[in-house]
Amino acid sequence: MHAFILSIGDELVLGQTLDTNSAWIAAQLSAVGCDIAGHLTVGDDQAATERAIRNACEQADVLIISGGIGPTEDDLTRQAIAAVMGVPLEENADWLAHIQSYFASRGRVMPDRNRVQALIPRGAQMIWNHAGTAAGVATTIGRTRVFSTPGVPKEMKAMFEREVLPYIRQHVGGAVILQKTLHTFGLGESALAERIGDLMKRGCNPSVGTTVANGLVSLRVNARFPTLDDARTKMGQTSDACRAALGDLIFGEDLDTLPQVVMRLLAEEKKTVATAESCTGGWLAKFLTDLPGSSANFYQGWVTYTNDSKVSQLGVSPATLAAHGAVSEPTAREMAIGARVRAKTDFALSITGIAGPDGGTTEKPVGTVCFGLAYEGGCQVRTFNMFGDRDMIRDRSTKMAMTMLRFHLLGKPLPF
Repeated sequence: MHAFILSIGDELVLGQTLDTNSAWIAAQLSAVGCDIAGHLTVGDDQAATERAIRNACEQADVLIISGGIGPTEDDLTRQAIAAVMGVPLEENADWLAHIQSYFASRGRVMPDRNRVQALIPRGAQMIWNHAGTAAGVATTIGRTRVFSTPGVPKEMKAMFEREVLPYIRQHVGGAVILQKTLHTFGLGESALAERIGDLMKRGCNPSVGTTVANGLVSLRVNARFPTLDDARTKMGQTSDACRAALGDLIFGEDLDTLPQVVMRLLAEEKKTVATAESCTGGWLAKFLTDLPGSSANFYQGWVTYTNDSKVSQLGVSPATLAAHGAVSEPTAREMAIGARVRAKTDFALSITGIAGPDGGTTEKPVGTVCFGLAYEGGCQVRTFNMFGDRDMIRDRSTKMAMTMLRFHLLGKPLPF
């Protein structure tokens, strides 16, 4: 079975609202073995919606439409479906009574404009909405089963799970698609691809692909097989092969985040950490303390943005700053050691760099960032050249600091 996903709304086309519905629907369809023929987003225009519906019905066995069934004049999905079917809209008395009751239960009179939400194309089936006033529509156009759902994510998801997913499961033919995502940080996409080699060959099942987001390179593993046991077995084999090729570069999978993994390692080792930041302005401390229960392992953080604050708060030597500058490995070393001594923690991480867009020099261009990791008996320092705009440099710098700590906790040298 092939499905097409159609999202409706000017706010989506204009980028004012992120279309999370399509991604969620696609994930649900893939999980039960339904192939995705395509995604399309169109604005609140009836003619454009009609063209999109006709095009989708030529490509897919099932079409899921999200949005455009509200009460306002720009909600035109029901009209477009009726036009493609070549039938009029008819008022559904049961749904009209429900809408009126919905408003009455809240001490309000139903606005006359909401009456349009009771209009259903002749011959189509109304889908009950238990969370709002927009009734869904189910119909058949040619060979394609069409489902129209609300654009409000909560309403769409409830309707999809109750009405659409059972239909998909019944007609998909029993195939199973499993998905797993393995996350890495530190190497670029092409370097990872070289290490993975033949695992990424087109036509393989399970398939392995890469995505890049927020400085992370993630491997997407998709396994499609006739049975769940087959899919699980092959998925496990391919995931194990990816891990064998990349080793500890893989820090987690699926919903794992780098801060979660680092804090989990600290908790397992019963260790504590402090932070000393300059160019990142507290981002590292924020990432680590976003997690519930982080106070057990995160003790204290400093944002020492000026040279004076590095001296007064962390004990960095004025002589070090004069000789090497704020952005230097000697300064990063003294920042980390000073933070660890003052916080009385097992570890301390320091970051000092040039996030831009100004401040770079020939010797130290924008993106130059120095890191320190202090621990009992020593301090590791490294310098990396981060690319991107100011926010990207700051974000990647926090991830690099956490990665240094992760590898130290694993007892492994940093692999890059």
